[in-house]
Amino acid sequence: MNTHNAAKQYRIAIAGFLQESVTFIDELTTLAQCKAVEIAASGLVETLRGANTGLGGIIDVCERENAEIVPFFAVNGGAAGPISDEVYDHYVDSLIEGLKQAGPLDGVLLDLHGAMVTPTRLDADCETLERVRAVVGPDVPVMVALDYHANLDADTIAQASAVFGYHFSPHTDMGQTGKRAAECLFRTLRGEIDPVMVLIKPGVMVPSIFSATGLEPLKSIVLESIRQAENSDSYLDISVFAGFSYADVPNCGFSVVVVTDRDEARALAIAEDFSAQILKNREALSHRELVYSIENGINRARELVASGRRPVVLLEHADRMHDSTYVLRAVLDQELPKVAVPYLWDPAAVAEAMKAGVGADVKLQVGSHSNERAGGPVTLSGKVVQAGRVTYRATGPYSTGRVVELGNTVVIDTGKAMVSLTSLPSTAVDDDCLTQFGRSLNEFDYVVLRSKTHFRAYFEPVSADILIVDTPDWGPADLTLLPYRRVPLDTTYPFNAPPESGSAG
Repeated sequence: MNTHNAAKQYRIAIAGFLQESVTFIDELTTLAQCKAVEIAASGLVETLRGANTGLGGIIDVCERENAEIVPFFAVNGGAAGPISDEVYDHYVDSLIEGLKQAGPLDGVLLDLHGAMVTPTRLDADCETLERVRAVVGPDVPVMVALDYHANLDADTIAQASAVFGYHFSPHTDMGQTGKRAAECLFRTLRGEIDPVMVLIKPGVMVPSIFSATGLEPLKSIVLESIRQAENSDSYLDISVFAGFSYADVPNCGFSVVVVTDRDEARALAIAEDFSAQILKNREALSHRELVYSIENGINRARELVASGRRPVVLLEHADRMHDSTYVLRAVLDQELPKVAVPYLWDPAAVAEAMKAGVGADVKLQVGSHSNERAGGPVTLSGKVVQAGRVTYRATGPYSTGRVVELGNTVVIDTGKAMVSLTSLPSTAVDDDCLTQFGRSLNEFDYVVLRSKTHFRAYFEPVSADILIVDTPDWGPADLTLLPYRRVPLDTTYPFNAPPESGSAG
């Protein structure tokens, strides 16, 4: 299908299909949920042009290269229970059939996550790449932008020509990662490079909250990988993947992927070096001293506010489905004033509040409908101050320009707390979660968030402190509390001592 000809325009297929699957949650991500956030082929380029997403960067480079873009779809299912087989089949079958009907293609650029699981697929992204390769053949370059939290092994990426991971968490460089993938594709098509790729796994896992690349020693490891690539005399790309520890899959955990121009030995040496650094620093990567209990976290927050330091972020990081109630219950019981609790996912409570209408006083049972570890429903009494469908483009430093779809949403004012309830799950990562409702961060002393690292891009510079509050939900800071069955625990930190050197995926 390769039509490489210097005199003609390159035809490049692009698509995005991402989801970070929490395998411990039984509730599957449905086709209806994905359809609600899908960007169809007809509007894909216009919607994502210039956006800080993998496809946004891909589109920018393709247009700069005057390529003919053959778009398919963009779907981001977020971080939630596994994708249903129906969802996977719907989108991947559509992509494969579309590739078959697309006519001659010079290349394929994909925006994938790398941690997608379905009930029948432990490595769904691997199957996607295998099926794409089977259609386009061995000679068409297939380049992939991947999430920093991808779980990878050699099989996952075997059918890609090269893969490129976000350098940072918060993922402020998603667009740049798409550009790295696209630029490699066009350089390959022009015959400037012939990429080879090596993957090494050090046998280390960390909770998502401590995969933030602003935390040492991870910060230094990642920055050194970028420095080496930028200062290289020949083509070099280095991706340090932290993995996604809430997916019980055999390839869970850190990976290092190095791409060079026809120099596999160099790629292997560099990958082994960075893998060894991760292995050596495995205990320091865990940052256990930064975690508070609910009681201690709220007491510390009170102290900070009493001393004039505000606002304070209370981070309920273990919440994997946007509906945990542990911290909400505590702030309501203790009548903490000036509290913002954005984006609690509860479609039933939203419907009830919307039926009552703006201005009505309501008493709702909210939250904890996704799983038994989410804390149980909480009674929320207050006035409905806003209600309606909410869609907007993100303005913060993480995923700038991305379309955020909350579905029907209500804001409940208890007199002390402002709680927004959404019909579609979404993570509050910047002050859009307040400004969309006419509120400002400076109105609040406390903000309850459910993000893991992405919130740091906006909230770290403007908050008095960030207090990580551990709760017994499915995303704990202590990974040894989770009932893993597929992770090779005997060779993976923190469960056991990994090998003295990393292993080739």
